[in-house]
Amino acid sequence: NAGAMANFNLHICRDGLTATDFRDNKIKELSVGNRDAFHTADLGNILQKHLCWKRNLPHVTPFYAMKCNNSLPILSMLADLGTSFDCASPAEIQSILSLDVHPSRIIYANPCKQESHIRYACNNGVQMMTFDCEEELVKIVDNHKNAKLVLRISVDDSKAALRLSSKFGTPLWQWPRLLERAKELCLEVIGISFHVGSGCSDPKAFSQAISDAHKAFTMGVELGFNMTLLDIGGGFPGSENTAVKFEDFAAEINLALDTYFPAQGKVKIIAEPGRYYVASSYTLALNIIGKKAVMKNHNDGNKGIMYYVNDGIHGSFNMDDPVNSNIQPYLHKKSRSDHHPYPSAIWGPTCDSFDLLVKHLFLPEMEVGDWLLVDNMGAYTCVMGSNFNGFRRADTYFVMSQDARCEADGVCKLLIGAPSFKAFQRPPAWPHRRNTQSRTHLKHIVCILC
Repeated sequence: NAGAMANFNLHICRDGLTATDFRDNKIKELSVGNRDAFHTADLGNILQKHLCWKRNLPHVTPFYAMKCNNSLPILSMLADLGTSFDCASPAEIQSILSLDVHPSRIIYANPCKQESHIRYACNNGVQMMTFDCEEELVKIVDNHKNAKLVLRISVDDSKAALRLSSKFGTPLWQWPRLLERAKELCLEVIGISFHVGSGCSDPKAFSQAISDAHKAFTMGVELGFNMTLLDIGGGFPGSENTAVKFEDFAAEINLALDTYFPAQGKVKIIAEPGRYYVASSYTLALNIIGKKAVMKNHNDGNKGIMYYVNDGIHGSFNMDDPVNSNIQPYLHKKSRSDHHPYPSAIWGPTCDSFDLLVKHLFLPEMEVGDWLLVDNMGAYTCVMGSNFNGFRRADTYFVMSQDARCEADGVCKLLIGAPSFKAFQRPPAWPHRRNTQSRTHLKHIVCILC
């Protein structure tokens, strides 16, 4: 993997420095250059999420839902850590197989698949796949007779920010007929899957869904299937500011599993966490490229300000994601306490009038060239972006602290040969600008690539 990583901005922070130090230094560096927007991705944060998962859900194997962020350094590190993968297309399957991941560590978790895609999975040894209707069974029997099938059931997802049951999952009254049809077609059903919806706010949604899955399991066993797999899907929180924490979900899930699928049983429990792993690892740095004062008329003393920044809804901001649609940018520099806040709006850089990031918030007056930061930008952001209007997508710098590297050393091959980020004192060199008295002094650091 080390050779592949040479094409990425991957850095190890030494001398006690962190991803925040790296980001601040990059902002300083770009402030005398092109000031392009960029992401800082803290791989150490992802490592800690993995360790937290292992502590809190020791009997649940994570199959990372790569659709939320398919960056190669992340996939490579998770593969080295032993994580398995939830894939939904041949391209995603190929990405994972190229990392020398065994096909048994992949679940093709798309209940509706193109026939040629089913053949691709068959030809590449991927056997586990989901289904939720009779038509899918017919496609599978014609293209992958060795498939190990997982029935996707519909469960209550009313507590989710993004409900999925309207598209995938079969209701309880259809479970017996689907299982019987699989039996008639001589297909092998090995388990049950469900998804409580993205951005689930109630841990009890999992316990109810696990209870429902147990009913489906019983039906499968009664029909003679060797039921060995339960997939509890995704929906786990990934940001640091959620009201219900991951540990609360894990506690509820463990109680339900102990009741319906005890650890001494022969059922393997898997899940499909996506944003849980990556959401909080990314911080986006935006530069203000323009501003405009807005007043209702020339006599109106109530000024509002519109700011324009160099990333938007066609780049890093997925405004259709209800889990992360409440964008909360904040100033990179600290404002003086006596600075008056103004009603403000923040627009993206394109000519699209829908490219509005924040319609109304109060901010102290800022200047062109100032920087804004947005946290929790790791999931369903970059992967959804385009080059609309000719604007390039923001670069991503992958960073890991030396302490985190020590935890991962000997496991993560992508860290081999990664350049180092060191620091030494240097006189301040901020370009002269207005309002410099309110700028917070940054750590004066430069990047040395070893």
